[in-house]
Amino acid sequence: MSTHVSPPATERHALVRAVAEQHRDVRGPLLPVLHEVMAEFGHVDRADLPVIADVLNLSVAEVHGVVSFYHDFRTAPPAAHQVEVCRAEACLAVGAQALYDDLRVTAGAGELGDAEVREVFCLGNCALGPSGTVDGALHGRLTRQRVEDLTEGWRA
Repeated sequence: MSTHVSPPATERHALVRAVAEQHRDVRGPLLPVLHEVMAEFGHVDRADLPVIADVLNLSVAEVHGVVSFYHDFRTAPPAAHQVEVCRAEACLAVGAQALYDDLRVTAGAGELGDAEVREVFCLGNCALGPSGTVDGALHGRLTRQRVEDLTEGWRA
């Protein structure tokens, strides 16, 4: 997983402004701008919203509404590691909800190191549920122990 280091605020604002200006004359520019900011920095900082709104002649509320609506956008830097658990029907039928809940508590207690546990809906690995990803790598038949084994190197 790539790590994103944000530049100082004034430099970041200049870069965000440049991204927004690049897309300003495109029809429906907000989503491409937000995706590019996410790709560059790993998140859309709340301080980016007024900059984007100004360039695109939108209200800050409109930009915030889009950022908060779509699951793909985040307003805080991501954790160093990501664990995703499928919560679609086939995986739920074989224990994904309990695994997801347990891993959220485990991650919240710092037992997975600097990791974030997120939900996804169908990874196309239904026959091997519960399925999920660990730093982007797909795994099936996940259990808490298997996730702990896969993430062992993350803990200090």
